[in-house]
Amino acid sequence: MRVLLVCLGNICRSPTAEAALHEAAEQARLDLEIDSAGTGDWHVGDPPDERMRAAAAAVGLTLSGTARQIAAEDFDRFDLVLVMDRANYADVCALAPDEESKAKVALFRSFDPDADGEDVPDPYYGGDEGFPRVVEIVRAGARGVVAHLQSLEEEQESRPRS
Repeated sequence: MRVLLVCLGNICRSPTAEAALHEAAEQARLDLEIDSAGTGDWHVGDPPDERMRAAAAAVGLTLSGTARQIAAEDFDRFDLVLVMDRANYADVCALAPDEESKAKVALFRSFDPDADGEDVPDPYYGGDEGFPRVVEIVRAGARGVVAHLQSLEEEQESRPRS
């Protein structure tokens, strides 16, 4: 299974969700290919935001990589495209080449049964307290994504083979 996580600039939310999903998948012994991207090109080539890296490091997550922009080809490469908010959802769906590709797109927080909203808030222009909150939100969402993917895997394994 290949999962792409998408936010606006690919320097705060999506790289943190990528690290959190790696963590949750490793704990569950679930084999996933995970990447992240942004809908905009402002930060292409930049590392994750320093404030986000610090908040993630405080709980043992390491953010790495450089920002990139989502491309239409990503719909061929990834099985699931998880976006951080409704604006990203609209932008990513508009980029999707067909209905099958659009069906791969979902809100990241839709996998967290305890979510207090649909969107992962963007901490970029807020105060420093927003960064640790995003880490909490994406770790919970990542656990939900892994649980969902495990249930799909179990469902496939229980189907009779023809």
